[in-house]
Amino acid sequence: MSTIAFLNIGMHGHINPTLPVVAELVRRGHTVTYHTSPAFRQEIEATGATVRLYPGGELPLPDPPTPVTLLESLATTSLRLLPSVLGDLRRDGPDLIVHDSSCPWGAVAARELGVPAASSFTTFAFDRQVPSPTRASWDLLAEARGQLGSVRGYVRARGELRRRFDTRGVPLVDLLNIRQGLNLVYTSRAFQPAVEHFDESYRFVGPSIGARPADPSFDADRFRGPVLYASLGTVFGADPGLLRTFATALAPLGGTVIVSTGQTDPDTLGPLPAHVVPLRFVPQLEVLDRAALFITHGGMNSVNEALHAGVPMLVVPQGADQPMTAARVVELGAGLSIRAGDVDKGSVRALARRLLHEPEFRKAANALKAAQHEAGGYRRAADELERYMHAAGSVRRPFTADPAQGG
Repeated sequence: MSTIAFLNIGMHGHINPTLPVVAELVRRGHTVTYHTSPAFRQEIEATGATVRLYPGGELPLPDPPTPVTLLESLATTSLRLLPSVLGDLRRDGPDLIVHDSSCPWGAVAARELGVPAASSFTTFAFDRQVPSPTRASWDLLAEARGQLGSVRGYVRARGELRRRFDTRGVPLVDLLNIRQGLNLVYTSRAFQPAVEHFDESYRFVGPSIGARPADPSFDADRFRGPVLYASLGTVFGADPGLLRTFATALAPLGGTVIVSTGQTDPDTLGPLPAHVVPLRFVPQLEVLDRAALFITHGGMNSVNEALHAGVPMLVVPQGADQPMTAARVVELGAGLSIRAGDVDKGSVRALARRLLHEPEFRKAANALKAAQHEAGGYRRAADELERYMHAAGSVRRPFTADPAQGG
């Protein structure tokens, strides 16, 4: 039995894919600790892991979350957390550290302790062909000129990190792309752009989708088909007007239209037809299993789940990595995309009709569905972590990974 420590940033999109992996590792007999902020404690403890809380409470996102402000936030957060994190890790004695690709304190802690580390990529894998938002570029430089306070904050924090800790292996600038000897990427090789440029350290394990507690209040069987589903996720605030446009555009096309409003009060959408159902939160996997169409913001978790179910998408990117994800969906023929500023009832309805009635979209989505399932998911991720520990000589249990699984 081995001890494995997970370290992550405080965002659902980065934590959720790791939860089935953690639960599987616990099931196999490993001891797992998970370093996180209080908001995620309950769902992580449900996997069987022991939670180690970061000092100081939640890890707020910068406002606005631009590449430059993210760099400053990640560097200053690393400085604040590392003394406490290192203390916890020294007491726990992990055989492996698994950290998010945007979690520099995880990479630094592994260096300080001399422990093997793996990186967890919950978006795409990044390189020169697929540049991350924080890769050194003319665009980043142009943005930096308008945010000099954040640049100065980053330089100060990064200099202090280098003076106090071993930061070798942590990119000077590109803190959203911290790589290790094993890099788990939670999508399939078929969906990853420029996949041929990535070496064997990148393991494309597919969507990490595990069992989720049933919601007894949600009876998906009562919805008449075709079911059309719209959700803009939880990170960016959903504009009620935008959600209402989706609802009214889809209403003539579906037997049931489900609109997930997230933090937006469903009542702010105003009166809607009886077969349009606005709800704050829905069990997304259950809905996607029945959906003929999905309007999404293009967050990687939502896109992976839609592809896992073979559902064509209309992607309305809101920010972050979502335009890149939308472009890939369109490139592979599994959906269409529209800018939020171009959304109106007519444009959404026209695009939705195409997705519903032109069979090539469903065919492409089904091809990606097969690739997503074949990638292996959370069990494959657990296999890869065990294999990596075995190669590093730090695994203390019989090795159980399936050697037939490829990259």
